[in-house]
Amino acid sequence: QTFEKLLVANRGEIACRVIKTCKKMGIKTVAIHSDVDANAVHVQMADEAACVGPAPSGQSYLNMDAIMGAVRRTGAQAVSPKERACCGCFVLPPQLKPSLSLQASEGVTFVGPDTHAIQAMGDKIESKLLAKNAKVNTIPGFDGVVKDADEAVRIAREIGYPVMIKASAGGGGKGMRIAWDDEETREGFRFSSQEAASSFGDDRLLIEKFIDNPRHIEIQVLADKHGNALWLNERECSIQRRNQKVVEEAPSTFLDPETRRAMGEQAVALAKAVKYSSAGTVEFLVDSSKNFYFLEMNTRLQVEHPVTECITGLDLVQEMIRVAKGYPLRHRQADIPINGWAVECRVYAEDPYKSFGLPSIGKLTQYQEPLHLPSVRVDSGIQQGSDISIYYDPMISKLITYGSNRAEALKRMEEALDNYVIRGVTHNISLLREVIIHPRFVQGDISTKFLPEVYPDGFKGHKLTDLERRELLATAASLYVAEQLRSQRFLGIQRIPLAKSQRSSWELSVNLEDGVYPVAVSKNDSTFSVEVDGMKLNVTSEWNLASPLLSVTVDGTQRTIQRLSRDASGNLSIQFLGTVYKLQILTKAAAELSKYMPEKVAEDTSSILRSPMPGTVVAVSVKPGDTV
Repeated sequence: QTFEKLLVANRGEIACRVIKTCKKMGIKTVAIHSDVDANAVHVQMADEAACVGPAPSGQSYLNMDAIMGAVRRTGAQAVSPKERACCGCFVLPPQLKPSLSLQASEGVTFVGPDTHAIQAMGDKIESKLLAKNAKVNTIPGFDGVVKDADEAVRIAREIGYPVMIKASAGGGGKGMRIAWDDEETREGFRFSSQEAASSFGDDRLLIEKFIDNPRHIEIQVLADKHGNALWLNERECSIQRRNQKVVEEAPSTFLDPETRRAMGEQAVALAKAVKYSSAGTVEFLVDSSKNFYFLEMNTRLQVEHPVTECITGLDLVQEMIRVAKGYPLRHRQADIPINGWAVECRVYAEDPYKSFGLPSIGKLTQYQEPLHLPSVRVDSGIQQGSDISIYYDPMISKLITYGSNRAEALKRMEEALDNYVIRGVTHNISLLREVIIHPRFVQGDISTKFLPEVYPDGFKGHKLTDLERRELLATAASLYVAEQLRSQRFLGIQRIPLAKSQRSSWELSVNLEDGVYPVAVSKNDSTFSVEVDGMKLNVTSEWNLASPLLSVTVDGTQRTIQRLSRDASGNLSIQFLGTVYKLQILTKAAAELSKYMPEKVAEDTSSILRSPMPGTVVAVSVKPGDTV
């Protein structure tokens, strides 16, 4: 016996994730949506839908009165999830607390922990005190609320620099600053309190010792209403930018069985201390000596939960629904396995070349998930034609691969990223691919400082080796000739002069970012023989130019490339090894003529202030007449 109808109080990929399990369990679902989400995927998947307000989340997805109205109108027996969205865009608003009592009195069940656990673990100050009492390792720091910047400096000096200033009600990396001296502490207090007030409606801050160069490892817990609790192994979440996770995996390469057990037992002790009942995550910082310290407990289903599902075989959403209905857990601790290895990449509509990822907005003009590959899972809430807007988190999907071991899971992730087609917005696939193939990551030598250490000057894309550059040039030249020949057949246009088109060889000039390369191409059936930089390469493909993906073999090495764009001037964009390269390909004669073309004058931006990302102007700190 289970619920007949469940209202999913969320949007995007997590709403779709919950709806999929509800369908499997035979539960009807109600989706809520804002005005701009009326045609969203989660709305299409649900059995019913209810609009709860305009686009801003505070007026819709966080509008508890509107959500409760939807519950009453639709007759939903349960609501899930009841805290914040997995993508980190929604936070637990103060108005939810009185709503919980109202909803309980109306006979509505919430899929998640009770109010006490949410409030206790949602407050970093209170949760740290509870963790200490439960004999959980905690980071040294000040356990009270910091009153002002002067007190922050005094506390920081007592603890010893560096320190972490963080929002008490925070999460998702918001309201967090690292301070290495008094000046940075004052500045961090000001910015963190402002960001905390804006994001969470609560500007309280705490200060604790900053553990330098740690790993971020978390333990998944699952508890019922009968006093039973399990730990479902760990997730490695150390690859982060701006304190937000980018790549996760399970299990961790770093933990031994003894440390894993100790962390799991402490996580369960904390869950029992707050009478927790549902799925939750206890996060730890782990230093190089495998000392671990409690960071926070997230009273919700985490973005990275799929990797745990892969290695344990459990459906965490189903377990949450069963617990909410009052059933005891079906498993014992000894039943929880570690089968294989799973890796998750968070695919964002972001520009990774700007601070490892500043948001991008736009319409997905072409979208194709790599689900044709084995052991690939994609959790998404969008489709071709969807809009990535300024109102919500820019996450496109969670891409998960599974293997019998880590090497297999990583190889499948590399293939999946190469086969993921996303057009219309800037995305971070190039960064994700570079991370998972980097020698340090492959060896498991990682920490939360991985990105700034590996890319101290920022991410610049894939750095081509000499052989890879030749492969790119040969592939691009072959693709150019294949497209020209195809155009002649379909359009009857001789872009290459007739006498030359009847021959099987071409002399081309390929302009890549680092120079101009003469390339000679000869054709034999579907194979091109290309001479570039004094080396001959054989390029073979079916040359299905109607597909966004092309499988190309260069001297026995298979690559999946994406042709992004081309024009009549020979400009060609190719996604090769995850990075987009812009080339210009001309015949030898056209290259000679191009020397006489005037150069395009660059735009004068000296009087322009251009935002690097979409957003809202929240303050203007100058006025006319000020000297800047």
